[in-house]
Amino acid sequence: MADPSSYRPKPGQIPDSPGVYKFRDEHGRVIYVGKAKSLRQRLSSYFQDLAGLHPRTRTMVTTAASVEWTLVSTEVEALQLEYSWIKEYDPRFNVKYRDDKSYPSLAVTLNEEFPRVQVMRGPKKKGVRYFGPYAHAWAIRETVDLMLRVFPVRTCSAGVFKRSHQIGRPCLLGYIGKCSAPCVGRVTPEEHRELAEEFCDFMAGRTGAYIRRLEQRMHDAAEEMEYEKAARLRDDIEALRRAMEKNAVVLADATDADLIAVAEDELEAAVQIFHVRGGRVRGQRGWVTDKVEAVDTAGLVEHALQQLYGEESGDAVPKEVLVPALPEPAEPVAQWLAERRGSRVDLRIPQRGDKRDLMTTVQRNAQQALALHKTKRASDLTTRSRALEEIAEALGLDSAPLRIECFDISHLQGQDVVASMVVFEDGLARKSEYRRFQIKSFAGQDDVRSMHEVVGRRFRRYVQEKLKTGEWAEEAPGDEPGGEVPAENGDRPKRFAYPPQLVVVDGGQPQVAAAQRALDELGVTDVAVCGLAKRLEEVWLPGEDDPVVLPRTSEGLYLLQRVRDEAHRFAIAYQRGKRSRSMKAGPLDAVPGLGETRKQALLKHFGSVKRLRAATVEEICATPGIGRKTAETVAAALAAAAPPAPAVNTATGEIMDDAEE
Repeated sequence: MADPSSYRPKPGQIPDSPGVYKFRDEHGRVIYVGKAKSLRQRLSSYFQDLAGLHPRTRTMVTTAASVEWTLVSTEVEALQLEYSWIKEYDPRFNVKYRDDKSYPSLAVTLNEEFPRVQVMRGPKKKGVRYFGPYAHAWAIRETVDLMLRVFPVRTCSAGVFKRSHQIGRPCLLGYIGKCSAPCVGRVTPEEHRELAEEFCDFMAGRTGAYIRRLEQRMHDAAEEMEYEKAARLRDDIEALRRAMEKNAVVLADATDADLIAVAEDELEAAVQIFHVRGGRVRGQRGWVTDKVEAVDTAGLVEHALQQLYGEESGDAVPKEVLVPALPEPAEPVAQWLAERRGSRVDLRIPQRGDKRDLMTTVQRNAQQALALHKTKRASDLTTRSRALEEIAEALGLDSAPLRIECFDISHLQGQDVVASMVVFEDGLARKSEYRRFQIKSFAGQDDVRSMHEVVGRRFRRYVQEKLKTGEWAEEAPGDEPGGEVPAENGDRPKRFAYPPQLVVVDGGQPQVAAAQRALDELGVTDVAVCGLAKRLEEVWLPGEDDPVVLPRTSEGLYLLQRVRDEAHRFAIAYQRGKRSRSMKAGPLDAVPGLGETRKQALLKHFGSVKRLRAATVEEICATPGIGRKTAETVAAALAAAAPPAPAVNTATGEIMDDAEE
């Protein structure tokens, strides 16, 4: 635990200007990002008597080891920079909203020649128009199925579209009238794009004028006694109305707005968002977060706005944003939203009428989401805490191992030897921190030697990162000559910069001894090591003749097994992928300087490797993109490689012609 006075800036050193500040821990990791209208007043508040600070703020300042700041011109710039740094550094003491599930959206790929309507999840792509998000994918598909009758836009994948174009026949949707079949030229690209844009307009809420236009066309057709055409238009209107009925009107004035509600207690907060377009609820999403910093409802709303609109622009930011409490101050946030949209955004608290009633509904959803989350998490959180405490007690650790790293070795009969490193923080897998290794120092199978190499490589990088941050002023033990040059202290710590409290290896005494020896050689003394042997699930410690036996019902043993099994799974997946790639390798893969594009060009030009092997250098030069030097290299490499054995018909014993190898 650090003393805040040890890194407190000197009097007069902090400027009295707007800015954004970062607290870093002893390893150089950013643990908190904040903004302030006056950096001097805000930062000074962190360095008062610890007894007067909020418990979460007290934990943050005692975990930190340094503070730094960046000046900005306006509060809007501070808001934008704060959002960028939170996204980049993922500080542990900042409120970060994460979706409790992946929400699907309806997407129209306007960036393609023939736009496609489809269900999409994940990050948004440039040139794609999105509607939603929706609570369920089936709700999107039902709506799209009704609308394809009126707007027969392409919904097929690129592969299906390409095949239909090649064979000259549309897919089933083209035959039943739910696709305009641009793949076979029934409509031009311009006509199909117009259909896609009309689809987007209807989904965006501009429904009334379009339906009135269809009704007028229906009456005109009836007057001209084109009854079949009038009947089709009547059915189209009915289909659109059924699609509209799936989203009830909640605001009569065709409002475009997002409503945000927050439900919170001392430890957690839940946020619910209703997306209203054209007066109808077009989508809903929700987040739940831990309140790791001292923040009120207005602060939670500000964080939610940053999360919701930080990557959005244009119409994705609505004209109105209705919230339960306004950020302090509200003007910079409203100005920031207006810059994202490109026009004025009304950020306010609804006071009366339909919008107030709808906000009450959103609030109830937030409260229900928080209650459901706490019900689900209570047992899980208690179990994880008990497991970490049991591990600490069994291994004689000073505190619970909040970060555990596990290493495993995998190979196939001594070939393709690889290793994995998985990371668990607070008892949960942190997959972004997983790493894979290839054994480099020797060939063959030796699990103990492999474990020593992998643990040494991982912690050598850790030592180098400590040198970069200035924690170790001298060359670290075990550092290789010609290694990485230490960066400046202001650089962001790299992937191996954060040490675990516990290293777990898959194996018994020999593997544990190898891992401990690697740490000793590097001078790393603050990391515990243990091994979990598969046979009897015994826990081995360095230098101990007898294992630690945890009860079979121990939550600590369950957690260690989960960590070990995850490392085993990750190592095997890497080893199998590596083996699969080596099995798929052909003679051309061994040609130096020959990339995938030119390999494909050669195979397309000659039809097979056998014909390519028989070709002259001049014939190879005739391949587009292949020069004479490359052709000579290819010819020499194929001539040096042994030709494959001929294929034999096992029924007749006849040697088959392998011209199509």
